[in-house]
Amino acid sequence: MTITLITVGRLKEKYLVDAVKEYSKRLGAFCRLEIIEVDDEKTPDKAPLSEEEKIKEKEGQRILKNIKDQGLVCALAINGVSYSSEEFASFIDKTGIDGTSRIYFIIGGSLGLSDEVLNRADVKISFSKMTFPHQLMRVILLEQIYRGYKIISGQPYHK
Repeated sequence: MTITLITVGRLKEKYLVDAVKEYSKRLGAFCRLEIIEVDDEKTPDKAPLSEEEKIKEKEGQRILKNIKDQGLVCALAINGVSYSSEEFASFIDKTGIDGTSRIYFIIGGSLGLSDEVLNRADVKISFSKMTFPHQLMRVILLEQIYRGYKIISGQPYHK
């Protein structure tokens, strides 16, 4: 299975970079991991809604260019489906069993995802009704994917 994260923006904080490296290394035992960072757009303070939509559209076009035809596309969105860790593990496992060899997880920028990206997604997943910084969300997602693979393989970790 190939897990591809498509994220808006680059990680700048060392502690987040280190955490991503650690989970990337751990996930190497279970899957092929690919992280694609697309450029984010500078958002002016107090930008009107119309400008924010244009920014999301530009970022969305960059995201969509990196999605191949094959694979399950999962957008992280507040209004998506919520899973327990065990349910998320089952989702990953079932996706592979059903013959899908790649899962795309998409993390938007500070404004979220464009409607075009959300419409392209096969599944929308919510980790919480709370809002998280998109850079931190990358670490949270990788940790949950790792936890999922540990659950799938029956190894201790998830408690």
